[in-house]
Amino acid sequence: MRTGLKATPGDAKQHNRTLVLQTLYVSGPLSRAEIARTTGLTKVTISAIVAELMAEGLLHELGPQESQRPGKPAILVDLARDAFVVVALDLSDHRLLRGALMSIDGDIVLRAEIELGDATGDAACELAVGLATDLRDRAAVPVLGLGVGTPGVVDDAGTVRTAPNLGWQDFPLLRILEERTGLPAVVANDANVAALAEYSFGDSSDNFILITIGHGVGSGLIIGGQPVAGSRFASGEIGQVMVGTDLGLEAPYSREQVLEHWLSVPPLTRSLEAAGPEGRDRVLREAGQRLGVALAPVVGALNLAEIVLAGPTELIEGTLADATLEILRRRTMPDTHDGLVLRTSTQGDDLILRGATATVLKDRLGVS
Repeated sequence: MRTGLKATPGDAKQHNRTLVLQTLYVSGPLSRAEIARTTGLTKVTISAIVAELMAEGLLHELGPQESQRPGKPAILVDLARDAFVVVALDLSDHRLLRGALMSIDGDIVLRAEIELGDATGDAACELAVGLATDLRDRAAVPVLGLGVGTPGVVDDAGTVRTAPNLGWQDFPLLRILEERTGLPAVVANDANVAALAEYSFGDSSDNFILITIGHGVGSGLIIGGQPVAGSRFASGEIGQVMVGTDLGLEAPYSREQVLEHWLSVPPLTRSLEAAGPEGRDRVLREAGQRLGVALAPVVGALNLAEIVLAGPTELIEGTLADATLEILRRRTMPDTHDGLVLRTSTQGDDLILRGATATVLKDRLGVS
């Protein structure tokens, strides 16, 4: 949902509220008349919605707008950006759990982390609950909600259907977090959360795939400005796609021939160490080529505008990214994909924390 949307006569009150919040979230301070012009709503409707949102503490007045025209200046209105924080958790690292209090603009207010150690199952959940509760208790302003990016397949009820690294199978993470913290929560796959961060806080297009390269390989899809979950909530599991044709077309599924075998950080690092400085480009080039092989059908099927890589910059920038783009150009139709952009994420190490914040903003306020 972006500010280009216009209200129609059949829109419900909730849609109009969301439209006002979205407009201010993206545009910043505006007068009531400017909000009316941008949204297509009447001035009377805007005045009523603004008054209601101000009473709820979501909006505030900033003072008169500078104007060269005679007469009383208009009063600027904006989101109460400092009035709320979001508790965000990043469970994607296999060594530690990271958390933060985040502003609604995606900025870090306060950080915290806890070692994961060998904890799995209920023990890992207890660590996540403790981290979220600690951050909640340290918030100086009301908490809008709790956002969580976790490895694994997560359904729309916030149940982690499977996350082998954390030992979760059909694990009701959202329900547990809400019961234990008292906060409204959103739980989503870490790669999908990362894509939402790039869309909400980066300079992305409306049609892109974000590839996360870490302990595993995943991806998040944004199509037409909307995240894609898939029929069984497992869209983006690109790391488990076989890209090795070394065994021939008749070979059965093999974990040794999936993309993660070449591209995830642990095996890629081992291959680089074994190859030495003289073999570094060869290893990175092969990893990039394998990624290109996996992505070519996706790019062709969805006519994507952009591919975003997220991971250790010393690995993904340069040789690996160049090899990926080279394969994509060789394996897709030039006429329809000659403008394809491949770049690295602009969000840095806080990608998933910012994405977890974006999930809460989307869920609680309807903005992105």
